[in-house]
Amino acid sequence: MRMNKVVELQENIKNHLKEIIQSIGHLDDDFEVILETPKEKENGDYATNCALQLTKVFRKAPKIIAQNIVDKFDCHEYNVEKIEIAGPGFINFFIKKIFLTTIIKEIITLDTEYGKSSIGNNEKINVEFVSANPTGDLHLGHARGAVIGDALCRILEKAGYDVTREYYVNDAGNQIHNLALSTISRYEQQLGIESKMPEDGYFGQDIIEISKELIAKYQDKYLEDTKERYELFKDYAKKYELNKIKKDLADFNVNFDVWSSEQALYNDNKVDKAIDKIKAKGYIYEHDGAVWFKSTAFGDDKDRVLRKSDHTLTYLTPDIAYHIDKLERGYDKLIDILGADHHGYVPRLKASIECLTGDQDKLEVIIIQMVKLLKNGVEYKMSKRSGKAITIRDLIEEVGVDATRYFFTMRSSDSQMDFDMDLATKKANDNPVFYAQYAHARICSIMRQREEKNYHFDLIDEYNLITSEKAMEILKYLAEFPLVVAQSALKRAPNIIVNYINNLAQAFHSFYNSEKVIDELDISKTNQMLALVKATQITLRNSLNLIGVSAPQKM
Repeated sequence: MRMNKVVELQENIKNHLKEIIQSIGHLDDDFEVILETPKEKENGDYATNCALQLTKVFRKAPKIIAQNIVDKFDCHEYNVEKIEIAGPGFINFFIKKIFLTTIIKEIITLDTEYGKSSIGNNEKINVEFVSANPTGDLHLGHARGAVIGDALCRILEKAGYDVTREYYVNDAGNQIHNLALSTISRYEQQLGIESKMPEDGYFGQDIIEISKELIAKYQDKYLEDTKERYELFKDYAKKYELNKIKKDLADFNVNFDVWSSEQALYNDNKVDKAIDKIKAKGYIYEHDGAVWFKSTAFGDDKDRVLRKSDHTLTYLTPDIAYHIDKLERGYDKLIDILGADHHGYVPRLKASIECLTGDQDKLEVIIIQMVKLLKNGVEYKMSKRSGKAITIRDLIEEVGVDATRYFFTMRSSDSQMDFDMDLATKKANDNPVFYAQYAHARICSIMRQREEKNYHFDLIDEYNLITSEKAMEILKYLAEFPLVVAQSALKRAPNIIVNYINNLAQAFHSFYNSEKVIDELDISKTNQMLALVKATQITLRNSLNLIGVSAPQKM
C-alpha cells in the first residue's frame, strides 16, 4: 500500500513500541500494538492501550509498564513532541505539528491520484449489481443497489483492485414471454382489434409506447399470429426496455463494463453443461422425475431442484451456469449485490460454487436492505409524474442525482433506511450532502480570490507557519484518507467514505469560520494556508468522487 509520511509514521511508531515491548521481556512476535486516534483532542494525536494488555504478562500495574515503555521511546526519531500517560495506563502521543504539514505537498502533487493504494494487489473482481428484468422501470430498491454497487466499484478501483462492473440481463424465461405477449396485445389493441392482455402481463404505459413504435415501423403487417411476430416483438420490447434502463442508470452516474445475457447461456448450451459439471462431481440425483442438486453437502438447509419433472428449469440452474461462466472468464472473486428478498437464495448459490471450485468464498454476496421514502414526515410511495411506484427517474427529477447517491451511501447496505426527501433537497447545513458540497464550493471561492489577487503557493516539505489546532485537525483527516479508502474497500462499505466526508467537511467549516486564510499583511503565511486549503479541496473532491457525487465550484 502506498503510504504518506504521516501514515508511515504511525506504522513506525507501532513497530518501535513493539521493539520496546520485546526489549523489556515480552518476546511474542504475534503481539499486535494497536495505535488509535483519540476522540478527545486533549488525549493527543495517537494513543495505545498496550500497557493494559500486558499486565498479565509482566504482573505489574499498567502505569508502571507504560512508564517503562515511555522511558525507552525515542521521541526525536519519531517526531513526537511529548508523551503522556493517562488514566489507568494509556499512552498518548503528541506529534510535532510541523511534521503533520508534510502531507500537503504530497496531496497537491498526487492530485487525483491521492488516496490510491495497492492493497487490492490487482485482484480481478467481478461486481454484479442491479440486474433487474428488462420488463419495466427500475424502482427504489434497484436505485439503492445501483448506488451501492457503483460506489463500491469506485472504491475497490481506488484501493488497487481490477474491477469489472456487470449487469446480468434476465432476458429469458416466463417474464420475457409475458413481455412479448403484452406487446402483441397492445399492438393489436392500437390497431382496433380486441385483444386480451395476459393474466401476468405488463400494463405500464411503456408497453403502449412500444406498440406505437411497432405500428409506426410495420403498420398492420404483423396481425397474424406467427412465430416470426412473437420473436420480433419479444426482441423489440426487450431492447426498448433495456435501452431505457441503460439511460436511467447512465443519468444516475452508473455505468457497466459488461451486459451479459441469460438467453446467451441457453444459446451456448452452458446451462445444460452446468448440470453436467455438478453431475460429474457426484452431486446430482433424480427423484420423482426431477433432477436434484445435493446442496446439503455444502451447507444448504435442503437439496435443490435444478430441473423439474416437466423438464423446465428452476431459477437456480441458469444462475449456477452464469456464475460458472464468470469464473471461467478469469475472475478471482465474484461479488453479487442482491435485494433483501434474495437473502435465502445465498446458501444454495454458495453451495454450487463450493461444489464446482472447492471454495465458496470465491462468491461474496452483499444484501441491500429496503428503503422507505419520507416526505412531509409520512411514507412516500407514489410518483407525482406517473401516480405509480417511485422509479430511479423520479428520484433523479425530484431529489437529484447527488443527494440521492449521498443519502443511499450514508448507511450500511445491510441496514434498512428512511430516506427523508425534504432533508435531501434542503439547501441548509443540516443536509449532509449540501454541507459537504458547500465545503468544496467555499474552497473554490478562496481559490478564485487567490487568482484575483495573484497569490501563489510553493510546494515545500514543511509548512512552518501552519500551527493552529483547527489546521492540525484538518491535516490529520487528510493524512487518513488512503487508510479510509483501504478500510472501505476491505469492508465493502461505502458508508465509511461518507462518514469521512462528513468529518472532513466539518473540520474545514470549523477552520474556515475561525481562521483567516488570505491575509494581505502576511503573504508568506497566506501562501502556506492556501496550500493547506488546496490539499483539502483535492481530498474532498476525491472522496466525493468515490461515491459518484459532484464537487461543485459554486452553490
